[in-house]
Amino acid sequence: MSKTLALTDTRTTWRPALVALCLGVACWAALFWPECQAAVGIWITSTAYGHCFLIIPMALYLAWDRRALLTGIAARPTPAFALLALPVAAVWLLAERLGIMEGRQIAAIAGLEVLALTVLGWRLARVLAAPLVFLFFLVPFGAFFTPWLQAITARITEIGLTVLRIPHYVDSLVIEIPEGTFFVAEACAGLRFLIAAVAFGVFFALLNYRSPGRRVAFMVASIAIPIFANGLRALGIVVLGHILGSAEAGAADHLIYGWVFFSIVMLLLVAAGMPFREEPAGPRATPLQSTVATVDFGRPAASFGRPSFAAGLVLAIMAAGPAFALGFNRLVTQPDLADLPPLAWPAECTVTGDAIGPAMRTQTATCQGLPLTMVAQALPVRARSDAILRERRARTGEDQAEDTTVRPLPGAAPWLSVRTTDPTRVSAVATWVDAAPAAGGIAGRVLQARNSVMGAGHASLLITITTDLSARRRPSELERIETVLAQVANAQPELGAWVERATRVR
Repeated sequence: MSKTLALTDTRTTWRPALVALCLGVACWAALFWPECQAAVGIWITSTAYGHCFLIIPMALYLAWDRRALLTGIAARPTPAFALLALPVAAVWLLAERLGIMEGRQIAAIAGLEVLALTVLGWRLARVLAAPLVFLFFLVPFGAFFTPWLQAITARITEIGLTVLRIPHYVDSLVIEIPEGTFFVAEACAGLRFLIAAVAFGVFFALLNYRSPGRRVAFMVASIAIPIFANGLRALGIVVLGHILGSAEAGAADHLIYGWVFFSIVMLLLVAAGMPFREEPAGPRATPLQSTVATVDFGRPAASFGRPSFAAGLVLAIMAAGPAFALGFNRLVTQPDLADLPPLAWPAECTVTGDAIGPAMRTQTATCQGLPLTMVAQALPVRARSDAILRERRARTGEDQAEDTTVRPLPGAAPWLSVRTTDPTRVSAVATWVDAAPAAGGIAGRVLQARNSVMGAGHASLLITITTDLSARRRPSELERIETVLAQVANAQPELGAWVERATRVR
């Protein structure tokens, strides 16, 4: 009799758990609103992540597809699982200090997974593991794969041209044939195609396969096939240019890439996977299944206290990350550059303007007929690691550009050359942290993150030399502009001492 009563209570445990979970999700969204807002903004503006709008409906369908497996499983809130939120909150805080929004978003989704596990219990969360894990595709990640994808695309194109015996010369991402020159830009790397294909491949595998081996095999195929197919697409564009006698034949790329090519590859992927489809698992059979079907809905619902406590505990732990971040941000102070002398210019340059304000000095000049703007800006002390990158992208026009190439400025270390395409521009950029040239990559971010927590004797400094925003430059002018920028960058006789004075915390 006790077993029968336990089974008849199964559905009555769902209502308070679902209510607590829904309220917890609402609180989670409010707590991590900046992460949600940033993700949706990328979904809207980037063609690589437009499919993210479909992730939640797809996850709900995966949950609905597993409804038969939920028979006889009660919701059992387990507050002990809330302890899993501790490392998640720590990871979120680390990503926030490093200025990695994707890391913050992944940690936020992981917190949502812990919330579901804690409120629903292990058995329910295990059945719903697939739709819950699928929610990680809400995070617009993967942009860091672009350089690798560009290199792979260029390599496949090179091999194809060799096999087809078409004369060619390949220099990194530049492919030359007698009929013209092609460049494997970021937009040609296939990232938008790959990300969407992987999300669809995981969805298809979870929906149609039950064995882990088949699921993993199809997921791997959904990664490898799009990468290889994108290389063939790039090869086809170059071959088409060879046949037609003009590199401008690549103008058809957008149509092929966006619609026809993507559709054909996805249809072929589905056609290859359908013969291995497995029948979905049936409902869990129990000796008292007939008794379960006749639940006495007049029985009082389970208490709301335990699931609400479990949800609140997870949210309280997750809130520790934003709370610490808020405390660190209140320590941010703005340095003052009011007494700094101007930066030097080469003798052949004519200075046309000089403006100074708190934490910034802006100078304009004309060098060899090229209008330039030099901006020295000290970032707030204890600022997050992404502050420098955000300012650099705004000043060099990277935010509005279709493609960006960053490399050392020839003959002018530690300056970098930042080239953008659509619009085409060249800028020189230099960054100092703790009055020393900044290390790039994760090492530089770690140093700035440490300073944002522990403080530093010097603020970070960003100096940019950019061309006039209103000027449109042809690609043939880029090398000359870069040479002029190098001359200006090398015209600073005591730049180290200047930076030391500019960034000293008073």
